[in-house]
Amino acid sequence: MSRFSKTLIALALAVGTAAPVLAFDRYQGIGRAATAAEVQAWDIDVRPDFAGLPKGSGDAIRGMDIWEAQCASCHGYFAESNEVFTPLVGGTTPADIDSGRVAALINDSFPQRTTMMKVPTVSTLWDYINRAMPWTAPKSLSADEVYSLVAFLLNLAEVIPDDFELNQDSIREVQQRMPNRNGMTTDHGMWPGAPASKGGIGNGGRPDVRATACMKDCKREVVLASALPEHAQDAHGNLAEQNRPVGGVRGVQTGPSTAEQAPADPLLALATEKGCMACHGVASKIIGPGYNEIAARYRDQAGAQALLVGKVKGGGQGTWGAIPMPPQSHLADEEIDQLVRWILSGAKAQ
Repeated sequence: MSRFSKTLIALALAVGTAAPVLAFDRYQGIGRAATAAEVQAWDIDVRPDFAGLPKGSGDAIRGMDIWEAQCASCHGYFAESNEVFTPLVGGTTPADIDSGRVAALINDSFPQRTTMMKVPTVSTLWDYINRAMPWTAPKSLSADEVYSLVAFLLNLAEVIPDDFELNQDSIREVQQRMPNRNGMTTDHGMWPGAPASKGGIGNGGRPDVRATACMKDCKREVVLASALPEHAQDAHGNLAEQNRPVGGVRGVQTGPSTAEQAPADPLLALATEKGCMACHGVASKIIGPGYNEIAARYRDQAGAQALLVGKVKGGGQGTWGAIPMPPQSHLADEEIDQLVRWILSGAKAQ
């Protein structure tokens, strides 16, 4: 965590303390100063230079056991799953490890952009797994478990052998074998240090505030394009409708608009709006079971309404397979109750 971020956290938690705190002293009696432990709880990020990396160790063999128990249900046993999330591993070669640039990002020889193709720093893998995984229980892994999972992914990508011990020291050696380690530029104002032209990294931390337009060789027409193959264009829905509603829409039209397929049933519309239909079909399984399957299983079962309401609110795993359903905390209790009644009464597509 940067010094500036720590200052912001301390200020936010110190609103209204007896001592004046910049502009926040107007809110007397609200909040208190952050304790060292509370600031430390936020200070968990790991930088590309490995500052913030805790001590620990792991290898791919231990990582495989943790992966199968905690990760495979969403990412596949070999991180290749394309059912819940796009693949994490694939598309890199020994030549990429030697050069530090992934050729498939340029020649489109691999159908998708996997994590190992794109990520330039191994610290990014460690940091993300540590703070966000597993999906249903983030920040529940120990440092040794995170080291083991990172080692497992690196081994799948043939960056390290399965008996390589990944720890706070050896991870620096691994960084020199990341397939896309040279695919990141640091010659910009957000990165401190000497300019790249002078052998350093970055431009000295000076942002470009002059905004001098070159006005040469400007394109007369902007053409939207996508690097995705045609069969994968709509894998994540209609991209044209996934922009913030400010300014012109820049997303590629990759499917019918919701206006063209607006459901007549208000509860079907609610399920679509809240994202339920991304994982559940009405008549058939997508990722989770179809709603008609659920209705058939719980038909005439006492307490089915309350049981399913609890499953939607709290999430779960195992009833319909290994893929977990996360808690749907974005739904109001009344909306959950309405949707469950609609499902049990025999939901219809239109």
